[in-house]
Formats: sequence, C-alpha cells, structure tokens
Amino acid sequence: MSGDLNGITVVSVEQAVAAPYASVRLADAGARVIKVERPEGDFARNYDTFANGNSAYFVWLNRGKESVCLDLRVETDRNLLHAMVAKADVFIQNLKPGSLAKLGFPMARLRRDFPAIICCTITGFGETGPYADLKAYDLIVQAETGLCSITGTSDGPARVGVSVCDIAAGLTAHSAILQALFKRERTGVGALIEVSLFDALADWMNVPYLQYAYGGHATKRAGVNHPSIAPYGAYTCSDGLKVVFSVQNSREWTSFCEHLMGSKELAIFPDFATNMMRLKHRAALDGQVQARFDQLGSSEAMALLEAAGIAYGRLNSIPELAEHPHLRRFTIDTPTGPLHLISPGAIVDNQEPERRFVPAKGQHTDAIRKEFESP
Repeated sequence: MSGDLNGITVVSVEQAVAAPYASVRLADAGARVIKVERPEGDFARNYDTFANGNSAYFVWLNRGKESVCLDLRVETDRNLLHAMVAKADVFIQNLKPGSLAKLGFPMARLRRDFPAIICCTITGFGETGPYADLKAYDLIVQAETGLCSITGTSDGPARVGVSVCDIAAGLTAHSAILQALFKRERTGVGALIEVSLFDALADWMNVPYLQYAYGGHATKRAGVNHPSIAPYGAYTCSDGLKVVFSVQNSREWTSFCEHLMGSKELAIFPDFATNMMRLKHRAALDGQVQARFDQLGSSEAMALLEAAGIAYGRLNSIPELAEHPHLRRFTIDTPTGPLHLISPGAIVDNQEPERRFVPAKGQHTDAIRKEFESP
C-alpha cells in the first residue's frame, strides 16, 4: 500500500496464521519480508486447495514475501539464519515455545547480541505460566478464553467462523512491532515483544469479563442478536430475508418506535423505557418487533429504518459477500495464476494495495544463500 517501511528487513520463522498475518502487513507497507519455512514448507500451504489449487489461507497471508526453506537441525542452515538475523531489523517467530531456543536462537541472547533488533515471539499461551507448554491453535484458544461459550445459540456454543485468535495475535504483534520501530527511530534500541493467542483474545473478552466480575452478569449466547443491547439483531421480513438493525440510545429508540413500530407510546412503556429494561423484557420486546417485521418486506423495512436514522444491514451469506457492491478487491499473482483478494481495511494516502506475488515453496532459497553466505 505504501513504501513507509522501505529499507526495513524482516526475517520471520513462521507458520500457519498469526505470525504470517503480522509479517504480511509489514510487507504491504514496503518492508522486505523473508519467510523461513521448514524443508517441507509452511503447513498452511496444504490446508486446502480452493484458491486455484493453492491454500486460501496461504495466498491471503504471504503475498510480497521471499520464501527460503531451511532445516534448522542442520548447522549450515542455522548459520544462514544467524547471518540473516544479524542483518534484520525485525525477527518474528511462532514456533512452539522453546523450540527456537533449543536450536540456538534464544530471543534474549539475540537482543543482547543485536541491540537494535526487534524480536517478536508469538505463542499459544506465552513463554511462562501453567499453560505455556501446551500446543495451541485457534479453536482451542477460542474455547479456553470463553469465546465459544458466548458464541452460538441457546442450543449450544459455537466457534467464531474465522480464525479470530490468530488474527487478534497477528494484529497485536503488528501494532507492537510498529511501536517498537518508532521507539527505535528515537533511541536506536530495539525491543523484545511477546504475544500469545490467549492474551490477545482474552483482551477482547474484557466486556463480558467485567460484566461478570463486577456485575455478576453472565453473558448468554444470543445467536444473531447483541447480548447487552436491545433491540439489536436480525429479524425476518415477510419475504423471508433477514434484516439486522441496531438501536444504540434513547433517541434512536424513540425514533424507531415512531417510524417503524408506529407507536410513540411504546417508547415510554415502562418495560421498554431503558436498555436495561428492554434486556430484562427482551422476549416480549422481540415478539412485538418480529410481529411488525412480519408485515414488512425487507426493502420496506430498510426504508423505514433509513427514515428513522437507525443503522441496518442485510444478513448476507458468503456468496452475497463475494458479489457485494461495496467490496474492495486487489490482484495478487500466485504460482498457479492471478487471484483477486479482498483488500486490507486501511487505505493509506488513497492508495490501493500493490500487486504482489505469493512465493512458491523455497522459491528464493538459492538467492538468499548466495546473498547471506557471501563473505
């Protein structure tokens, strides 16, 4: 998207989603990212073959990187990695805790040997603590943090439909790395960053945590409804389509009652007068709202919500997302041809992402060896 990180070299011993998410954002900003894979490659390359024979996960997170395959059990490959790290600005790794240290790359020593380097470790549960040695993947952490318990319906808990723990960890690592780069510009000193999937997602759980810890309120699974704001959720219209809308405050509640429900009196009805009262009497409220939506087609309902100044949307499926008129896309090249990806959320200086290539496994190994093994 920009050349803001031109001249920054990132070496990332990475796999799966969390670390690749952090490093691809750095690559998007112009950093040189050298992706270190096992001899057999990042296992995310084989998650699926849906993207023209490529893994959808891999093409999403590895554009603009160089791929080098190393066997870190072999001394010559360890020496090559050491030479790469010695010239890097940022070193990222998300192997199992302790794995890289056993191979001769403890982060504390790297920080001592290279004071300006920014080292970032991403793990499942952190480097210390009772769960530090456990393997952790996205769904496991969704379960451990309680996210699954508040996701789903009254029938049972559910997984959030994307790898939200990995993404949260990648975002957290990315922001911490950028912060450390800014500090280094002023001080010349690098940083040691530790991010875990558990900590990153647990931070996102602060609202249900605080509601329970200090208010005794246990968040209930609410399907496509907001657990602590009402009315806020999906309602079925007479044409069978679901419309999602949100009432955020007293002014919007009054407007909703007048324009959509056709009743100014409903706005001041004691059982529904405040959000806390609406939550207490949610079943009765939802019954009245759904009865009104039963009378409306989706287009008419959305027109009334628009007139009332209420935020609304359609409960779309993935095929509908794929054809969404507001969706921004950009093109990447892969070993099997070009693909169209959904663009990153940030637009910098009105620029869309540059066309980047997703590397084949070990595509740059020979060139990297020649560059870093040269005297």
